[in-house]
Amino acid sequence: MSSIIRFFANIFVSIFVPKAKRAKVKSKIICFLPTLKVKRKCLKYGKNIGIGGKYEVTVNKKTELGDSVSIGGLVVFGSGSVKIGNYTHIGAGCMIISDNHNYMGNRIPYDETSIEKPVEIGDFCWLGVRTTILPGAKIGKGCVIQAGSVVHGEIPPYSIAGGNPAKVFKMRDIERFKELEAQGRFW
Repeated sequence: MSSIIRFFANIFVSIFVPKAKRAKVKSKIICFLPTLKVKRKCLKYGKNIGIGGKYEVTVNKKTELGDSVSIGGLVVFGSGSVKIGNYTHIGAGCMIISDNHNYMGNRIPYDETSIEKPVEIGDFCWLGVRTTILPGAKIGKGCVIQAGSVVHGEIPPYSIAGGNPAKVFKMRDIERFKELEAQGRFW
């Protein structure tokens, strides 16, 4: 999908836009169409949603996006609810899984039913490239999740976590974080 958008953006820009403004207009087109697609599908979204990058962004009907969420690439699997907080940045190639197969059902290895487990990602979080968030995960405010990590369970606010499974290995400077937040110094 992304390559198709880029192809048509190139054609449109080369025909209708003066040479000096082509890069800026092309960039806006490439971000606008995927953002529109995500907004049409999700349950709720805030202001200034930014979808960009070369990776696909797919959400489910129970996804809620806060204000100024920036997504480089994301696929939401499952039918459970997903809440992503304000000013959260999601790196390319990330996955959020919001339900599990029912392995305790009437068939093996699992039956046709699924068990929804809501996922919550707090305000001001940063998910590195190719992070995987498993069903039922809760990531607190201001967390940084290292690229390639697999998150399950709860990550406390202001934590820096990584690995498989993701473990907290450092804390942010909470005083500095709150100072910047009070000043409205958001990216």
